[in-house]
Amino acid sequence: MTTRPLKIAIVYPCDSEVRRLATRENNRFATVFAAFAARGVDARPAVYNLAQADELRDQLLECDGALVWVNPIDAGHSRAPLDALLRDIAAAGVMVSTHPDVIMKLGTKDVLVDTRAMGWGSDVHRLDTLDQLHAKLGARLAAGSIRVLKQWRGHSGIGVWRVQRDASLASSQTSIGVIARHAVRGSPELRLSLDEFAALMAPYFEDGGHMVDQAWQARLTEGMVRCYLVEDRVAGFGLQAVNALHPPVEGSDSAEFPTPSQRLYHPPDLAHLQGLKQRLESEWVPELERTLGIRRDELPLLWDCDFLCGEPNRDGDESYVLCEINVSSVAPFPDSAIEPLVAATIARVELARGREPSSRDSLRTG
Repeated sequence: MTTRPLKIAIVYPCDSEVRRLATRENNRFATVFAAFAARGVDARPAVYNLAQADELRDQLLECDGALVWVNPIDAGHSRAPLDALLRDIAAAGVMVSTHPDVIMKLGTKDVLVDTRAMGWGSDVHRLDTLDQLHAKLGARLAAGSIRVLKQWRGHSGIGVWRVQRDASLASSQTSIGVIARHAVRGSPELRLSLDEFAALMAPYFEDGGHMVDQAWQARLTEGMVRCYLVEDRVAGFGLQAVNALHPPVEGSDSAEFPTPSQRLYHPPDLAHLQGLKQRLESEWVPELERTLGIRRDELPLLWDCDFLCGEPNRDGDESYVLCEINVSSVAPFPDSAIEPLVAATIARVELARGREPSSRDSLRTG
């Protein structure tokens, strides 16, 4: 008896015309498709847009598994409708990575608060209301702390603000002056009152939204380390100078950000990061699983952790502070992650294939 090849869908966003013309070669995942093909897996493009969600649902129900690359906000639209679709097909027996329920635990800025007691933790707090922002952020700024505010779910620096007290502005009994800058490139430095800044943040609290308040990391301009993981193993690194929130270069008349560097990719054996790799694999990921209630077989098949350098330890060893975890759409990524990703996907799909699935017929469009 011949077993049919595994069917894997790779889900990414594009318009209806791209969906009609999509092939395994005309997208940024061509090398992943080729790696699946080399292992005898039938991997197919599955283009997502809201207008054709029913077509995508039917396509995914024909597959054994789906790898999903869609940002929390794409082209100005939330991926919430896609998450509902993915929950349905996962309940019908299709392996989904990353499952939306796991994204909500790992892939929002709340993970910084939930894991602040871990070795990668920092001075970080959740702000649920504008009143909390005004009172608690105001007190931290008044004490001289520089803070970074982050909307709870986003990407690409959208909704991320550096804010500090502006000593040049007179304070009132209820408000102080602040200097604020959005992480979106080209954003100007703003000087305004705390009241005005709070009003500017109001949209991030709409529809149940909130923000996370993290202490500024002074070593930001030394660069960020992005650790790419396949399940619980480090599969590569990305190194980049990420300077979007750093003040203008001292002595420069320009208000522009320092120019960021291109991200450089490295395999998992990069010598000077072996200590970080060991801590992630043996200490932090297991602790993360326990803290958030995530099993190993629920971990994203591909995800990354962004770290900034913290203050060196007493023994002189480097320390790292978690900046964020990316789960929804991790791309690009180092070539060293492709083969581990393919192998882990096959293993997880075969595991899920051995379980008794729920009926898929009721989910198909008529």
